[in-house]
Amino acid sequence: MPSHTESLERLGLRSPVIQAPMAGGGDTAALVAAVNEAGGLGFVGAAYLTPAQIAERARDIRDRTALPFGINLFAPTPAPGPAPMMAEAMARVADFHAELGLPEAEEPAYSGDAFDRQMAALLDSGAAFYSVTFGLPPADSVAAAKARGIRVLGTATTVAEAVALERVGVDAVIAQGGEAGGHRGSFMGDAWEDRGANLVGTMALVPQVADAVGVPVIASGGIMDGRGIAAALALGATAVQMGTVFLTTEEAGIPEAHKAAILAAREDQTRITRAFSGRPARGIVNRFMEAVEDPDAPDAVLPFPLQNTLTRPLRTVAGKAGRAEFLSLWAGQGLGLARRRPAGELVADLLRGTEAVRRRLAG
Repeated sequence: MPSHTESLERLGLRSPVIQAPMAGGGDTAALVAAVNEAGGLGFVGAAYLTPAQIAERARDIRDRTALPFGINLFAPTPAPGPAPMMAEAMARVADFHAELGLPEAEEPAYSGDAFDRQMAALLDSGAAFYSVTFGLPPADSVAAAKARGIRVLGTATTVAEAVALERVGVDAVIAQGGEAGGHRGSFMGDAWEDRGANLVGTMALVPQVADAVGVPVIASGGIMDGRGIAAALALGATAVQMGTVFLTTEEAGIPEAHKAAILAAREDQTRITRAFSGRPARGIVNRFMEAVEDPDAPDAVLPFPLQNTLTRPLRTVAGKAGRAEFLSLWAGQGLGLARRRPAGELVADLLRGTEAVRRRLAG
């Protein structure tokens, strides 16, 4: 079995700290560069970016750091099926539009999948890592990435998903536990079943994935400090991917109201929801989530990406107005450990804390 150092080198990582991609603007070029310069690996969540925006973000990162960075895309999204509850879904946001002075919501339409164009931009971006969420990376994208020396990562929430990812040639599997904030990376089975009650936690998932695949495993979900990193490494992970802990850094691009909500929330105040995007995601419970996601009429939440398109105008205005009750307050269950600080300082603390725990356990 290779040593931990050898596994890191195999992936081209300088440390076990990876800043999670956060589609929607949280992972600014400043954040990615600061993480890199402090010894971690910064990532861009590019799923909502146009090819031109991907190129621009990559240039901005390269202007700030010469160190490797990654780009994440959503797996190709098929056209959503019929939405018989469209009128009800639009009615559920109508009062909120009026409250914020927005015009009536427009019926969302599917604009087609942008994966191929985004992938072309990724290949030309200078990124050293390509990760995919919500499915298997297309075989041609894996081949194209590897032809350019780009390492390929895939997100799994079960052992079966991890095995499927290994079969298509990923260089590492990101094992996402149920504690993780933001979107669930599930692509086999029903990720919404029992509203997340059947999700597998990080501590249970990581060792099972590590035993099932031959590629390195990256742990994700609920990891917020050196203790969590050391625990993940002990379970068989080579590295960790952390999102929530970076959302309250100075460089993170989320609205101030989102940062304040994370810092004020308790560990039991997050929930899996489809209210904002149509896909299951963990966030802090707020007024919008509870009003839109009526358990007696769940079909009134549109499938992705229609629900995401429907709620975007409201979320955009709410962010500018500081109205946290209308924002998708993505956060994981470890949010009580979040603090305000520069990203570089955070990474340094994470690395010191990890080493301190490992020394203490060894001694």
